[in-house]
Amino acid sequence: MFYINRKEARIIVLQRIELISNFLKKIRKILGRYFFTNFITRYFLSTTEIGKAYFKDMNEEFKTLENHIDHKDKNFLSIGGGMGGLEIILNNNCEISFFDFIERNFVSKKVVYGWNDNNSEAYNNLNLQTQFLIKNGLPEEKFKVYDFDNDALPSKKFDTVISLYSLDYHYDFNLYLEYLKKNTHNQSKIIFDTVRPDFFKSVFKDVVILSETTKRVHSSKRLLCKNFLN
Repeated sequence: MFYINRKEARIIVLQRIELISNFLKKIRKILGRYFFTNFITRYFLSTTEIGKAYFKDMNEEFKTLENHIDHKDKNFLSIGGGMGGLEIILNNNCEISFFDFIERNFVSKKVVYGWNDNNSEAYNNLNLQTQFLIKNGLPEEKFKVYDFDNDALPSKKFDTVISLYSLDYHYDFNLYLEYLKKNTHNQSKIIFDTVRPDFFKSVFKDVVILSETTKRVHSSKRLLCKNFLN
């Protein structure tokens, strides 16, 4: 399991609402998202249960990806990866040299799970994310977290870029299109979830569907893409 405190549990739940109990889901439905976000998640979460559920969830995500990460993939970029549980598991099982994270650094008052053209919704705290990563085994010298709104973003050629249930799931891929063109090479793998998989055949030379889900906010397919066409 992951070791988390109450503040970290709150952020994790806001990022992955499916981790809460059926009872809390009913409370959320009755009391509304604003009250749930600003009160229930602060005081009524079990850190042990959320830590276990998040660890299980991230291991399941890893299983969908492990055959697509190899020893040549040294530089890794996570976009909207939340607290970084998946990256901890990747670090424990792969030979990745360094992890860069690009995140927003605020929590919306009323978290809305859906499409937002401007990527104006967010639910993260980068100080908490850094603490979580270190205490759960990702060495401080192996990662850096960037604030999307305030930091100069990392400039390097990434071998693998992963954005699960974030890029083109909640906001338009075009927000990162030029950045990714400049910071990937021809063999770079870009893995993300989208509701419009066919569109990316006009963006990339290679588009592979890794999996499909119908259990979240809306149905989507997980793609592995390589080689920008233009």
